Amino acid sequence: MKPPEEVRREFVRRWMQKAAEDMKAAKHLLARDAELTHPTAFHAQQAAEKYLKAVLVWHQVDFPKTHDIGRLLELVRSVDARLADLVAGAAALTPYGVEFRYPADLPEPTRKEARAAVALADRVRQAVLRHLRRELGPRGGRG
Repeated sequence: MKPPEEVRREFVRRWMQKAAEDMKAAKHLLARDAELTHPTAFHAQQAAEKYLKAVLVWHQVDFPKTHDIGRLLELVRSVDARLADLVAGAAALTPYGVEFRYPADLPEPTRKEARAAVALADRVRQAVLRHLRRELGPRGGRG
């Protein structure tokens, strides 16, 4: 049986892997198909969400099943205000995980908006990697 600390590390790594897959999908779509702006922005939102959830898992902060990045940032702030401040702009990604998922009266994101969404998600990725490397050491914050 693994010690609880190692179980926690492994769970964080799994969140980071899922986030990295969404980040890779967003970057792939952005680079290859100018028309797929919604899926690009959606995967960017999903990546940012999962990176933030990895931080919360590490710090053992319970979080609701939500796609609301603003809400997740409030929880992150409870353990690291500096990290929350660094990526506060990521709250703008929330609509791509919710409102844009289904047919509605909203226009599709533009190519510029999709590019900005990927850049925001990448900012979250970089900040979370730095945070988790401090917390977990060099092997911990992959993704």
